[in-house]
Amino acid sequence: MNDFKYSNTNKRYHTLDFHFKDKFGGKVGRIPIDAGFTCPNIDGTKGFGGCTFCNTSGSGDFAGLRSDALVEQWDKGMEMMKRKWPDAKFIAYFQAFTNTYAPLEVLQEKYEVFANMDECHGISIGTRPDCLEPEVIEYLGELAKRKYILVELGLQTMHDSTSKIINRGHTTAEFEESVNALRAVGVDVVVHIINGLPKEDREMMLDTAKYVAGLDIQGVKIHLLHVMHDTVMVNQLNNGFLELMQKDDYIDLVVEQLRYIKPEVVVHRLTGDAPSSIFIGPIWSKKKTIVLNDIDKLMAKLDVYQGDLYDNRK
Repeated sequence: MNDFKYSNTNKRYHTLDFHFKDKFGGKVGRIPIDAGFTCPNIDGTKGFGGCTFCNTSGSGDFAGLRSDALVEQWDKGMEMMKRKWPDAKFIAYFQAFTNTYAPLEVLQEKYEVFANMDECHGISIGTRPDCLEPEVIEYLGELAKRKYILVELGLQTMHDSTSKIINRGHTTAEFEESVNALRAVGVDVVVHIINGLPKEDREMMLDTAKYVAGLDIQGVKIHLLHVMHDTVMVNQLNNGFLELMQKDDYIDLVVEQLRYIKPEVVVHRLTGDAPSSIFIGPIWSKKKTIVLNDIDKLMAKLDVYQGDLYDNRK
C-alpha cells in the first residue's frame, strides 16, 4: 500500500484494474472483436501496407475470428475469460484495424449489437484520428449516454517527422482536433503512444508523453515497439535504421513518462504483447511480469508517483 490516491496496492500509477473495480465494483475483462474493418493506410485511400510496425492482423492479433459473427466472437471470448475470472464483467473491444472506418450505418449496425446487450458493460473502439467523421462523433456522443464508451486513438508519437517515417498518414494537429471533438460530445479518450520508434531519442519520447498529458484525455496506453515478421520494420531493423530499446532504458523512460501524466488519467498499458509465432524483438519484453515489476520497483526506489511532475512538463 502507498499514499497514491488511485491505488489500493503497491502500484504508484492509476491502473486499469483499479479504474474498472472502482467503476464497476469488480474485475472487468475486455473481449477483443474483429468487426471486419480495414484501414485507409492499407486500402490505398492514404497508402498501402499500413504503418511500418503493423502486421497483417492490423493490431488485432488476439481478436476473435473475422469469419465468426460478432455475437459468436463475444460468446467464445466470454466463455474463455470466465474460466479465469468466473465473476467478472465484460466489455467489447473493437481492436483489429480501424474501427470507425466505414459509413455511419455500418458502424451503428455493429456497435448496437453490444449497446443493446445487457451482459456487455461497455464498448472500447480502436481507431485513427483521421477516421472520425462529424456524424460518427455525434453518434458516439449519443451512444456514450447509453453505454460506457472508450475511443482509443493511435497517436504513437507527437513528432510529425517520425510519423512520416512510420507511414502513419496523419498529423499531430489532426489527432488533437479529434480528441477535442470527442471530448466536446462527452466521449472518453484513450491515447496510444509507442516508445522505441525509429530515430527517436529519449527526449523525443518524453516529449510525446508530456504532450498527451496536456490534453483532455482519460486514459493512455504506453507501448514498447515490437518488431514482428511481415512488417516493414523488419527491413529497418536488419539494415540498421532501427535499434531496439534496452530493458533498463525502457523502464527508466516509462517511469519518467508516468510522472508527467495526470494522476486521474488511467494507465491502460505499460508494455505490450505479440504472438510468439511472429515476434522478433525485443526478446526481453516477452517477460512482461518482470518488466511491470521492475517499473514498480524503480518508482518505489525513487519514491515517485504518476503525475508528480505534471505541473513541470513544459
